[in-house]
Amino acid sequence: MGIPTASLSTIAFKEAAEGGFGGDTPFIYTAHPVVGAHDDALMGYITGKNPETGRIVSDEIIDALTKPPKKRAEFKKAQDKNEKSFLTPDTEDNLQRLFYEKGWTDGLPVILPTKERVERMLKGTSASPDDIVAEPNPFNPVKVTVMDVAIVAVMAGARPEFFPVILAVVATGERAIMGSTTPFAAMIVVNGPIRNETGMNSGIGAFSPINIANSTIGRAWTLLGHVTGGNRIKGTLWSSQGNTIAYNNLCIAENEEKSVWQPFHVQKGFNPDDSVVSIFRGWTMSHSMGGAAFRSHAEEAAILLQAFSAYNASATVIIDPSAAKIVKESEGYATKEDFSKAISETAQMTADRFWRTDYVDFLTKPLADQGVEPYASWKKLPGDAVIKPYYDPEKINIIVTGGETGPFFKACDFAYVTSSSIDKWRAGKADQCADGSCGLPDAPVEYD
Repeated sequence: MGIPTASLSTIAFKEAAEGGFGGDTPFIYTAHPVVGAHDDALMGYITGKNPETGRIVSDEIIDALTKPPKKRAEFKKAQDKNEKSFLTPDTEDNLQRLFYEKGWTDGLPVILPTKERVERMLKGTSASPDDIVAEPNPFNPVKVTVMDVAIVAVMAGARPEFFPVILAVVATGERAIMGSTTPFAAMIVVNGPIRNETGMNSGIGAFSPINIANSTIGRAWTLLGHVTGGNRIKGTLWSSQGNTIAYNNLCIAENEEKSVWQPFHVQKGFNPDDSVVSIFRGWTMSHSMGGAAFRSHAEEAAILLQAFSAYNASATVIIDPSAAKIVKESEGYATKEDFSKAISETAQMTADRFWRTDYVDFLTKPLADQGVEPYASWKKLPGDAVIKPYYDPEKINIIVTGGETGPFFKACDFAYVTSSSIDKWRAGKADQCADGSCGLPDAPVEYD
């Protein structure tokens, strides 16, 4: 005996609902959309007709909860064992076209993953090609092996010395591109010695498309989603407008050498000599405009963050080392935690503005209805009451990155998700970057 269940979806997601993730449970469909619709419209969806069957949706819900379910036709299941095979030899142009038509690329040309190139990539780790990097989960329906990641790393243009970082990213089990209708994006932050060993850019232009390590590590994560079927329009990809950030997912390193504060991975419990990758997820990023000359950096960051929905109270500030030095020495914030607390206490908005945001309405309002604080108390306030939406300083992350050419920072609504060890995937100790060239654009790679 199972638990009676009525599975609902809007008709726009019919293909995704019946594509394997929903199992063999029949779905009841309503009109679309839900986000932005008023309560009366949503109630009309339930009392109205199912666009697929023509029956009243509420009647179908009652039937699903009170009568034996009618299992729908055979559905697709994720394979526990991936089938490996070689493509038929062809011209490079034809193979590039094939990869694109199969949905294995991001629309840009890839490095074709020949046997020799993949074997070279595998030398970047001590792990076996058949070792499991990520198990199937609701967001990643296939089991991913070291070999799978090596193929994708080659396609992205990565070098073998970058491979442990890419494996650590995949090992988090997170997807680069979420299946949300909203334009979710992701950010990769690398800490520890491997930043310099791989030549990652944490200085001038760290977010710019100039560094092979930053670019290809982030791109490999996106391509893995394409190859494993995680980025399929109207299948698993539903973002109405998308996000250009997804090309390489804001892949950066923290500038630990120039920072006046503790590195991010140490804040999360790792040792300074550990090499660690951390994953963040959000929607929006805004850039400081020099207002800190007239206000404190905490005030300036708070002004930028007040433009976001603050639905989960999370935020990340990526600050240039020169600005961090001012924050510590002139504004008196001795630690990142002190700076986060100042931002938390400074950022404000009215209760009315907070609750009249779609993200807050459908993601945070249910918490208020369940009595979760501080949301339950905020819901009872008059509309003009002032609240502090970033109420938890521990959810405000501070990353020090930049080349000290200006005391700037970026504020974003990206939330910290998880961190993963890179060292477990290493092939051996790499040489430290001792010639000062780390972070500079690399010479073109000769792949043949």
